[in-house]
Amino acid sequence: MNWDQVKGNWKQFKGNVKSQWGELTDDDLDQIDGDREVLEGKIQERYGKSKEEAKEEVDRLMTEDA
Repeated sequence: MNWDQVKGNWKQFKGNVKSQWGELTDDDLDQIDGDREVLEGKIQERYGKSKEEAKEEVDRLMTEDA
């Protein structure tokens, strides 16, 4: 799965995001709205991760859902 597919199916995919990063609120998920950079920023903010760590975690989720 590539990010364009995620963006196009965000409503279905955000359940996967919520289960992976449970501290993200429904408002966060609405703000993300399929935007990978916003998702990575929210992960950094909520979990105190570096930009690289957040990117790697999103990459890992994409690989698992492929």
